[in-house]
Amino acid sequence: MLGLGARAKPNRSANGDDPESDQQQNPVQACHNGGYPDPNGTCPRPFRHQTYYFRAALRYPPRPNLAPTNHTSSSAKPRRVGVWLFGAYGGLATTLVVGARAIARGLAAPHGLLTSTSSAEGVDFIAIDSLVFGGHEVRTSDFLSSAREILAANGTLPKELVDQVAADLRTMSKNVARGALPNAGRTILSIADKGRSEREPLQAQLDRVKRDIRAFQKRLRLDQVVCVNLTSTEPQLKPQAAHRTLAGLKKAIARNAVKAVRPSTIYALAAADLGLPFIHFTPSNSVFLPAVRERFAETGAPYMGCDGKTGETLVKSALAPMFKYRNLRVLSWQGYNILGDRDGRVLSDDENKRSKVQSKDALLPQILGYPLHSHVGIDYVPSLHDHKTAWDFIHFEGFLGHRMVMQFIWQGCDAILAAPLVLDMVRCAELAARRGEIGPMSQLACYFKQPLDTTEHDLHQQWQQFRAWLDRQKTPAAASTATGKRNWRSTRRR
Repeated sequence: MLGLGARAKPNRSANGDDPESDQQQNPVQACHNGGYPDPNGTCPRPFRHQTYYFRAALRYPPRPNLAPTNHTSSSAKPRRVGVWLFGAYGGLATTLVVGARAIARGLAAPHGLLTSTSSAEGVDFIAIDSLVFGGHEVRTSDFLSSAREILAANGTLPKELVDQVAADLRTMSKNVARGALPNAGRTILSIADKGRSEREPLQAQLDRVKRDIRAFQKRLRLDQVVCVNLTSTEPQLKPQAAHRTLAGLKKAIARNAVKAVRPSTIYALAAADLGLPFIHFTPSNSVFLPAVRERFAETGAPYMGCDGKTGETLVKSALAPMFKYRNLRVLSWQGYNILGDRDGRVLSDDENKRSKVQSKDALLPQILGYPLHSHVGIDYVPSLHDHKTAWDFIHFEGFLGHRMVMQFIWQGCDAILAAPLVLDMVRCAELAARRGEIGPMSQLACYFKQPLDTTEHDLHQQWQQFRAWLDRQKTPAAASTATGKRNWRSTRRR
């Protein structure tokens, strides 16, 4: 029986022979607008706004052709892909959903999306208007209320824009279910609803999460679901014997060993069990345990992490290579960050902050190739809301040993910077799964502070790797990998 998130069978077996093609699944009847209001595909009248951004957006026609769709003929049914967001009503997830619907309706340009640039022309990415959103959340809210909260606090989601996609937001809120909270830590529990989730046995939580995702795909007749972890940064999970093997982790869950997991462990294992593409956008170390990765290998799903690179660390990964290329020795690199919002509140807890600092502070020695004094400070400033300021002080040594200083200040909005990255990775993960790729998606390293299974942190080199992957997706050979093999699924899944 075909499981959830069917993907292409690899084009070669272990002995190098071509496996037999399975019969292709019949396309699902679905409207082109992705299950949202406006079934005729018409767009609301573009609104006028005083800022340049939205005047510029008006130059884009309704439903802009952001990237090639995967229609093979005029009679082919468009694919519909679910995006399941763990942490659905957070600032990033809400901004992502509002932005995606605005782009789909022709109300905004795809600024910040690499998959909508000339570098991605000819790549068969899923269309933005074919994405359907749902997820898990531990707080009582909805997408529209969250968007209005962001409007009041930051102004990053203009009222006119929120109003025009309000019907979409109400519809998508019906796709959000109660999240998991095992061993979440005191700070995350303080912002979550009080209820039975904390006391629910681990196996019951895991089974419930999987049922929610299955129901989402079945009810909306989705061809694929991509899971994205956008939850708050968790306290570090101490390595345990149960993490070494899948069998050990299953036993720990069966005996309700709560201290062996965090919420993100449950979410990642659910995605792995279902064979779904998975993006880990947080620094939490509870996700890619050896046991969880063993399950991903069994079900043959692509995955990638960890910790999205959006601000100060993005600049570091671009700037540190400059010192290396010019043979200027960096002696010290001191950074200080202030931010608000729920992320800032969570990171004000030293247990949660430790995970983030370790992720932000690790790449400099790896890029420069030698040890140096470095430190990252993070403080919570409630009045900043989702706006963050980072100040970096770089002390370096040049010709004749003369010492000099460089400083920079980065001021940005976390959700605005991160949302297009997540959309990019969702489109890349869906394409990778459709074309039979499995395991870590190393081509996405440029999006992460600590990319999985790679020591390359130089942003310039990471970008070239991503460009090379994009170019390979444009070749006929890449497309033929998945032809006739869409129904393959590992027999070890269950």
